[in-house]
Amino acid sequence: MPLIQSGRANPVLGMEVPKRRAWIKDAGIQLCLAYFWGIEPRKTALARQMAVYGAVGGINPAMAGLQGKSSIDREVIKGVKAAWQKEGLQLKVIEGPPSLGTKTKLGLEGRDEEIGQFITLMKNLSAEGIDTICYNWMPVVNWARTTLDKPGRGGALVSSFDLDDARSQTPITEYGELSHDGMWKNLEYFLKAAVPEAEKYGIKLALHPDDPPVDRLRGIPRIMTSVEAFKKLLDLYPSPSNGLTFCQGSFASMGEEGKGEDIPAAIEYFGKRNAIHFVHFRDVRGYKNKFEETFHDDGKTNMFKAMQTYLRMGFKGPMRPDHVPTMAGDSNEHPGYSTIGTLFAIGYIRGLIEGAAKGDMKSY
Repeated sequence: MPLIQSGRANPVLGMEVPKRRAWIKDAGIQLCLAYFWGIEPRKTALARQMAVYGAVGGINPAMAGLQGKSSIDREVIKGVKAAWQKEGLQLKVIEGPPSLGTKTKLGLEGRDEEIGQFITLMKNLSAEGIDTICYNWMPVVNWARTTLDKPGRGGALVSSFDLDDARSQTPITEYGELSHDGMWKNLEYFLKAAVPEAEKYGIKLALHPDDPPVDRLRGIPRIMTSVEAFKKLLDLYPSPSNGLTFCQGSFASMGEEGKGEDIPAAIEYFGKRNAIHFVHFRDVRGYKNKFEETFHDDGKTNMFKAMQTYLRMGFKGPMRPDHVPTMAGDSNEHPGYSTIGTLFAIGYIRGLIEGAAKGDMKSY
């Protein structure tokens, strides 16, 4: 019997065989790795070998040989972009410096100057073809954990957070007890100033959830702590440029036991609004007041259903693994960014993508 060839008549059955759609790598999702400590030769080599060509990081003038220059200057941005290109990688998302400052987030004197610098950053990023900025609204007290080396599965090291421990260890900041309402007003002020400029330059502003998503830390209110908060964000200034970084681990740790957020439902809601500009793919065990990081296949979220939802919503943006466990033989110098743990995460994520895409032939 002759072989059946796609798109040609079957001489035996006398019928046309449907031609299979062209296969699309990673269903069009732009897989990336985070590089917060500059170019790491081993990590970039492994990235190329895994065909993960996206880079996420800050603008460091030293990478361009321009120490002393401002990280918002176009010359510096161009040099940093070129440094990544020399590695065979493409700078996809700015996450890290230059970041929004305390004056902007707390509504202090000098915030207009800070916002003006941020607008210049957007203009110069756009000129170099970089269109996504991951930022947060966590002034003074940023990302926080109470343990960075808790033994997880098989002795791998993970980070964890316990609000009771945090309260006993950390004093109120110099700014005292601030209000949630004031933080929302400051965010709205920023959006009204920055989003029209982001639209002009084609920049996607991707706000990251507060991590941990507790009510306050050291007297500083946390406002981006729920799905409802992000709905409010989008309604404050509706725009294709005003969106979010969907950090799955942060959303998964929101709420209390039995009242946590539904991750696939949240992906669907924000996906329908075309508001997901960037994804941090990770998972946790526990809830906002007490949780720990996990391997991507060992947390509480249905990760396959989450990936199916991204594909069903047509997500084609940048996605990176986040907060991986530190595995045997690797250093815990940078907790959450173990090289071996990252290899495991990329393999798992790519498997989820291919498995989910097989149910949606439009991705193939």
